[in-house]
Amino acid sequence: MDIDRDKRQRASAAARGGLQGKLRQSLFGNTIHVFSHDWKKAYFRFHDPFSDLAFALEVGKGGARSIQMAVQGSIIKYLLFTRKGKDCNFQSVSPPNLLHCSLCAISKQEQEQALAAALASIVWAAGAAEKATVCLVTEDTYITSTPDYPGDDFTERLQLFELVEKEATEKFIYDHLQSFKGEGSHGVILFLYSLIFSRTFERLQKDLDASTTHLLQPSAGGFLCRQAILNMILTGRASPNVFNGYQEGKSQEILHGVLTRSDVGYLQWGKDASEDDRLAQVGSMLKTPKLPIWLCNINGNPSVLFSTNRQLLSDWKAERRFDLYLYRGRPPQQKPVHLTVDTHSHHWERNQHEDEHGPGRRFSPVEMAIRTKWREATVNWNGTIPFL
Repeated sequence: MDIDRDKRQRASAAARGGLQGKLRQSLFGNTIHVFSHDWKKAYFRFHDPFSDLAFALEVGKGGARSIQMAVQGSIIKYLLFTRKGKDCNFQSVSPPNLLHCSLCAISKQEQEQALAAALASIVWAAGAAEKATVCLVTEDTYITSTPDYPGDDFTERLQLFELVEKEATEKFIYDHLQSFKGEGSHGVILFLYSLIFSRTFERLQKDLDASTTHLLQPSAGGFLCRQAILNMILTGRASPNVFNGYQEGKSQEILHGVLTRSDVGYLQWGKDASEDDRLAQVGSMLKTPKLPIWLCNINGNPSVLFSTNRQLLSDWKAERRFDLYLYRGRPPQQKPVHLTVDTHSHHWERNQHEDEHGPGRRFSPVEMAIRTKWREATVNWNGTIPFL
């Protein structure tokens, strides 16, 4: 693998057995477990360029979906708000046309630039904006399987590349993008490894608390992401909880929440969730991000909700009536769902939907998630049949 010196500070093979063991311990809580088939085949692949979903990743099944959708939020951030050179007049273009210009009328090269920028910004933030570590798989095997450490045929071949500038991190990832977007690349796992190594095991231990000692939880023969992974992607810190700051748990232990507003936020709603569980309520840090993009967990299904209006969360007048777009990453969705949210509807319009004894019966789960942020909002689906 040919890597120029100006692209990285240091390239090293993962220390024999040591780092891989720590990696497994931080993910699974032991060194015996390995990733399931759904995880191993997950990678970052876009829909067709110049299509209604050109901005969107194709999302598979299993626990890796949450990571793909969290990265999707950063891809939308880049395409809508942070990239330079796209000639869309944000002041005069209507939201549907702006959506088309910024997110749909994009080429394969623009897709690749967006993915590299998103992955780089996430691992750079995890490295406290000081250093990022990117994991790639080499031909050489650095450790062998043992009864305490069964191999998986790629973690044993990791090589770590440390970068000390954000721009260099983005260029390095772009130059090796096939390692994340190629079929059979284990791209989502490599990104997760890069995220953990960038955060460092020392920082990770400080981020976590008694409620979360490792990052994945077993589920139906596979593994699901705990909240700490999603918060690490969104905020750079592996906070295990969604509330603001620190709170006392049921056994007087100190639980760690979110300390700062991030660019991409988070909303959640579940039909079995209790509104009385204060520790499960999403705090304002995640509900009100710097940009109008939210990773959503709706009945356990990840999706992304976003607005093309950068000022939505900084101008109260913009929040009276506004457009949102929903991407849920599951077929048969062929374009973003256009929602119009009204936070000042008449009381009789709200009352006819209220049902204290059956939350979610008369509103779709998507609307219930939106109402965790805009409490009395009504949602117009603009012709789409409500789902999720």
